[in-house]
Amino acid sequence: MKKQTAGHQQLGDFAPQFAHYNDDLLFGEVWADETVLSPKLRSMLTLSALISGGNFAQVEPHLKMAKENGVTKDEISALITHLAFYVGWPKAWSAFNLAKEIYH
Repeated sequence: MKKQTAGHQQLGDFAPQFAHYNDDLLFGEVWADETVLSPKLRSMLTLSALISGGNFAQVEPHLKMAKENGVTKDEISALITHLAFYVGWPKAWSAFNLAKEIYH
């Protein structure tokens, strides 16, 4: 997995501690630990949580990461369709609009 630097790039000067936790702890340690969960499964779980919470500003970059981690168009489509019944149809529509752009 490539090193995450978004926290330092976007918030490093304003919130250095948060940037450290984002890049070094969350992505540097948690995401990098493949002993139990693969990056592909982590992506699917993370997208499920983000879509469920309606956190669509974070859905787009995580969809890109999911694609890099091997989540296919068919899998992302099935994931969002499944979530629609549990988290709401409008959230699924919003997620599909983002996924279409990334998985075109």
